[in-house]
Amino acid sequence: MLPERKMGFYEKYVKRVLDVICAAAALIVFGWLYAAVAILVRLKLGSPVLFKQPRPGMVDPKTGRETVFELYKFRTMTDGRDKNGELLPDEVRLTKFGRMLRATSLDELPEAINILKGDMSVIGPRPQLVRDMTFMSERQRMRHTARPGLSGLAQVKGRNAISWEEKLEWDLKYIEKVTFLNDLKLVWLTFTQVFIRPDMTESSSETDVTLDYGDALLKEGRVTRERYDELRALALEIIEQHEREK
Repeated sequence: MLPERKMGFYEKYVKRVLDVICAAAALIVFGWLYAAVAILVRLKLGSPVLFKQPRPGMVDPKTGRETVFELYKFRTMTDGRDKNGELLPDEVRLTKFGRMLRATSLDELPEAINILKGDMSVIGPRPQLVRDMTFMSERQRMRHTARPGLSGLAQVKGRNAISWEEKLEWDLKYIEKVTFLNDLKLVWLTFTQVFIRPDMTESSSETDVTLDYGDALLKEGRVTRERYDELRALALEIIEQHEREK
């Protein structure tokens, strides 16, 4: 059970209202863009157009444990499989078109729906995979005491070009002081990185497919194979329970 984190007036009463206004405005103003991307995804990658995946959400104050929600994105990968019917590695299924969607963050447009539903915020710690969460320490999991965001401090500080530990530390830094001015600054920095940044090329230091947190820890010898398997199994249990409760 994670300890409670004290929230300021803005985070507790104002932030959610602004989230709803921003998400609704995005869906209305950029409806044409949603439609255009959806059509291209259908033509180039097939159906379904939307990719749904369970992600850890904000901690339930009654249980002190993370909730789990369905994250919506435009799909960026094919359903390519090997001769045994198993899905090919992510880096093989990720197409050039899919890389473009990720580089421009167009794949994340449907997360406006998550914001309207209350699963996410415009700004906050990015929702990682459930199997990443199970490898986090209790201190690192404090990031889940804030509503996960479309963008956040870790994204403007390097996104996938920085280590897992750096990303999680930036998330913890963000929740120390959640204010309107800080969120406004992160919105602007996110905008400049997506539309103005000079590194949207093949030479970018960011990777298209990164290692899961558990895989990174195992590769670095910071977790045993036994513990790795145990925590991966726990992640599956959490997802299965989420599926049963849907």
